[in-house]
Amino acid sequence: MSLFAEFHVPSADFALFETLDRLPDLVVEIDRVAAADELLTPYFWVSAVEIDEFEAVAEGDPSIEDLRRLDDFESASLYRATWTENVDTMVYASTQAGATILEAKGQHGVWDIRIRFDDRDPLEAFQKYAQRFDISFDLVKLYETEHPRTGSQYGLTEKQHEALNTAWELGYFEEPREATLAEVAAELDITRQSLSQRLRRGHHALVANTIRVTPLAAEKA
Repeated sequence: MSLFAEFHVPSADFALFETLDRLPDLVVEIDRVAAADELLTPYFWVSAVEIDEFEAVAEGDPSIEDLRRLDDFESASLYRATWTENVDTMVYASTQAGATILEAKGQHGVWDIRIRFDDRDPLEAFQKYAQRFDISFDLVKLYETEHPRTGSQYGLTEKQHEALNTAWELGYFEEPREATLAEVAAELDITRQSLSQRLRRGHHALVANTIRVTPLAAEKA
């Protein structure tokens, strides 16, 4: 039975503290984190601010280096960078406990982080590790489920999975469409912009974790 914990972590104890402090409207959502050469390489989405302004501020932020913009979409841009200060400790606190960071969203100087634990033992190990290294966090929600439907095996967050599944069930992907973006958003009780972002990022995750990693089957004669 998996445990899901949601934490509030001050940006000063995680990432992009100076950038989030200087750009109060900025929203940063971590897409995934890859480990390479013992460095933590995050992929994250930036929205709600001018991209040029974000890049100018982020270039001087001591918590990241090697910032690189990978793609631009209507309402967000995808970046890759290398974490430096503070982030290693938080991420390694979860990996040492055998946990998985599912979502991380930074806004208004605070990161909302959602972590999955196999059971209570790794949760307790995470808390002890965090206390040992003086990581500030507030546990705001803890719940369990025996059969989570997150689509995480394809790199999807729970919200992306829900958005894609609901859009499919309502016929949004049919030709002609049986439901509009606004109708799907109303069903999920979110804005059209939020739904558009979840669908786009969900598609990105599906391609990255299926087509990009699976060789094409040979055509049959």
